[in-house]
Amino acid sequence: MKGQTLTRADLCESVHEEVGLSRQDCAGLVERTLELVVQALEDGKQVKLSGFGVFQVRAKRARMGRNPKTGEPAAIDPRRVIGFRASQVMKARIDAALSK
Repeated sequence: MKGQTLTRADLCESVHEEVGLSRQDCAGLVERTLELVVQALEDGKQVKLSGFGVFQVRAKRARMGRNPKTGEPAAIDPRRVIGFRASQVMKARIDAALSK
């Protein structure tokens, strides 16, 4: 993995090295997995990956905010956002890795 960002290509390469499938098959596997996650979120379902975390769509209500440039009050429309909550296992692993 190069740099600070994990990309789809990095995921595909890691799967290729670990599993031994062709790079094309690994790319298809990664793409299909991500597509299934997106489809579940579009359907309003929660995606729970044991030991990793939970992705879910949340509804945010309308509220008043302000324009940062002018300071004028501005209405913020209701919307849906994707949230992620890391599992305790992931939190512990990251905490241990960062405290080294």
